Amino acid sequence: MRAGEILALATRAGVDPWTRVLDLCCGPGGPGRLVVQERGCAYLGVDASPAVVELARAQGERLGLRHDVLRVPPLPPGPFDVVLLLETMLAFRDKETLLRQVRDALAPGGRFALTAEVGLPLTPAERAAMPAPDTVWPVLLTDLLELLEHVGLEVTWTEEVSAAHLGVVEALLARFTADEARIAAQVGRDVMDDVLTAHRLWQDWLLSGRVRKYALVARRPA
Repeated sequence: MRAGEILALATRAGVDPWTRVLDLCCGPGGPGRLVVQERGCAYLGVDASPAVVELARAQGERLGLRHDVLRVPPLPPGPFDVVLLLETMLAFRDKETLLRQVRDALAPGGRFALTAEVGLPLTPAERAAMPAPDTVWPVLLTDLLELLEHVGLEVTWTEEVSAAHLGVVEALLARFTADEARIAAQVGRDVMDDVLTAHRLWQDWLLSGRVRKYALVARRPA
């Protein structure tokens, strides 16, 4: 996501200086730092990788951000006013369990802001072509909306952001290709090949409409 899209989603979710935010699968913490700097809030980011949490802590400490190592689910005990899940709904095969725990972590009236890659499940051939296919579980938009309602979350806003997502994928692919030799020397040839393959597949799928990208906000009723 671009910075403007992150802030727009945070605004839709009502993030302000009095908001308690839980950022799931936060990675190195860039979006969290941006939201805290621009909107202000009490912030906790969690991620399964100790290495990226260490990076997030190093960058976020001066802003008063907290980060913990946690494989989701389970979620930290709430209540939180806003739960963020940016760019990682795709990685959860069991989306219903995740969404139930998000609902339980939210205070009454709390908001869940997320992005989701929507489309039919991968075919065996697509799964064989995609690096790390066990982290690639698209869902139909209708099914996702029904799941949110089923677990007790009321969808208040949706917007397709496929074009913007395609622009990010293409920009990343161009940069990775331009710096391919240098990056491969640092992370290894196999890792570099997987990164390029995954981004080329996403580019093709977005161009063809095989996968679309949506941003959503859902609310736990008061």
